[in-house]
Amino acid sequence: MKKTGILNAPLSYQIARLGHTDFLTICDAGLPIPSSMDCVDLALSEGVPSFLSVFEAVTTECFVERVILAREIEQHNAQLHQTLLQRIAQLAQQQHNDIVVDYVCHEEFKALSQESKAIVRSGECSPYANIILVSGVPF
Repeated sequence: MKKTGILNAPLSYQIARLGHTDFLTICDAGLPIPSSMDCVDLALSEGVPSFLSVFEAVTTECFVERVILAREIEQHNAQLHQTLLQRIAQLAQQQHNDIVVDYVCHEEFKALSQESKAIVRSGECSPYANIILVSGVPF
């Protein structure tokens, strides 16, 4: 049995197969996910696991060079947005790189999420709690 890091085998697999510039989407419980997409569905109940807890776990195991957010998060989920920007800044410090934060409209976000290697569904039930992580390389 794996003793550290992400214990969920499908999630660990999806992170391990990321290459440079690949997308991995972490989403709330409501983002539409096409049946053809690889989905790691972690949602257990409302808020479990939270979006931020999934973000924290995933980013401990992958190198991020850019993130994409729906610009609607700024207005409709300002508290989560501010917390997420702080966590992204902390991650950039830990990785010793700059992480570019790009904003697109929610409709464009949904289209971009379909280009992901996989989508990770949390139990989050707050608006626009979604992020696309763009994989980087640590060298």
